[in-house]
Amino acid sequence: MNIQLADLRKKRTALVLSGGGVKGMAHIGVIKALQENNINPTAISGVSAGALVGALYANRVAVDDMINFFKETPLFKYNFVTINKPGIFDTEKYLYFFNQFLPENRFESLQRKLWVTATDMQKGQPVYFSSGELVPCLLASAALPPVFSPVKIKGRLYSDGGIMNNFPVEPLLREDHELLIGCYTSSFRDIPAEEIGNSFQVSQRANLLMIHANSMNKLMIPDLLFRPEGLGLIGVLDKKGIDKAFQIGYDHACRILEEKCLV
Repeated sequence: MNIQLADLRKKRTALVLSGGGVKGMAHIGVIKALQENNINPTAISGVSAGALVGALYANRVAVDDMINFFKETPLFKYNFVTINKPGIFDTEKYLYFFNQFLPENRFESLQRKLWVTATDMQKGQPVYFSSGELVPCLLASAALPPVFSPVKIKGRLYSDGGIMNNFPVEPLLREDHELLIGCYTSSFRDIPAEEIGNSFQVSQRANLLMIHANSMNKLMIPDLLFRPEGLGLIGVLDKKGIDKAFQIGYDHACRILEEKCLV
């Protein structure tokens, strides 16, 4: 479906960002392309990596600074290993790295409306956060089992929102937006048996299959969907792929805006 660029620029637009780990850096490339075309969504719904990118975007952090945030924030630190929580790394120890970019730590302090999706591990259902303390919700949304421990919020344990909803359009559908833009970066491909050769790879593959399954029937909802190709070879937790994922997202968005959007 073609859509007028003028409509994307003038009408009330909202943006939904999937998970995808490092692949989610493609979201930043898409945002850069939107900015260059003067398309400025006023509301964002994100999950996992999409929630982190969405929060930075909602706080009007520049694209280059978003990239630097993900490069400078360590994924694995020896002193973050936990033996007292159900995970390899203690997710709450990452709080420090958010202070520079989200110092007020409140949804209400953001410049755009933001919804963050996390999974209530006790109830087994997705929860959409949009008010109150921000950073714990972001950490919970991106706490991929079994690598990162669940985050406790108001006495309940939350993990990666993609477990239950990896394309959280629902909060945006309840709002008064004229156009919905989506970006889906959880790429899926047929892989050889050698890539499922140990327990960690089996766990990663199972997570990807589960995440992919809960998203497919919603990808037709947005008026404009970005689904960058070529992300499949980037590991979910491979920080070396940050620049590549960003460039893939940017090039894809530029091409889609040129092909599908009429001036």
